[in-house]
Amino acid sequence: MSKVLLEVCCGSADDVIQAQKAGADRVELNSDLFHGGLTPTLGELIVAKRETGMKIMAMVRPREGGFCYTEAEFATAVEDAKLLLAHGADGLVFGFLHQDGSLDGERTKILAGLAQAAGKESVFHRAIDVVPDWRKTLDQLISLGITRVLTSGQEADVSLGTGTVREMISYGAGRIQILPGAGITARNMERIIAETGCSQIHLAAHKVQWDSSVSNNRAIYYGGALYPPEDRFQVIDSGYIGSMVERLL
Repeated sequence: MSKVLLEVCCGSADDVIQAQKAGADRVELNSDLFHGGLTPTLGELIVAKRETGMKIMAMVRPREGGFCYTEAEFATAVEDAKLLLAHGADGLVFGFLHQDGSLDGERTKILAGLAQAAGKESVFHRAIDVVPDWRKTLDQLISLGITRVLTSGQEADVSLGTGTVREMISYGAGRIQILPGAGITARNMERIIAETGCSQIHLAAHKVQWDSSVSNNRAIYYGGALYPPEDRFQVIDSGYIGSMVERLL
């Protein structure tokens, strides 16, 4: 088996640093991974790039909950995209749909054009997994010069969508890259690679880090109604990912 490229989904500059230690080939940088990943801050990008020099794909997603944005949200996405490219992003990750779930080609063309003008890559993210016709959508994305599509094969977990991913790879061969992701673990990685025939994978693996600075008053919460514990956070598990990297060599 030829070496399979490993992209790690990151939610902070520290995540990128740990992904590099693990031997990742490329990262996708986000904020708010709990909501599927939103646009990262410029500070996170600048620090991550400075500390690692890694190839960093930057998410451009102005809010959680769908991919059909208001005019102000899309204008924000455009400005964020320009700033991310200007501050070292190696590519943009985005997805724009109409209310019926079909591709918003006009908005996609604008973001793809920004990346292309900067000589960078463009990635249409898992919005592809809710479109009514993925073949038609891939044809549209190819015509717009999109570099790559991140997909779970239109299933909640890519381990359930390997057949569709394989079809996507065959359909887009030589025209667009297909990057399977969502639910890849050390237990299913080899099976997913074998069943899809993919040359690259996208995954995230975090562990808990503790922060005792809030221990004096455990009744205080700073978030919403979910009330997550305030004395811990998630960071990339470099040891776990590193063990997967060794198996990909």
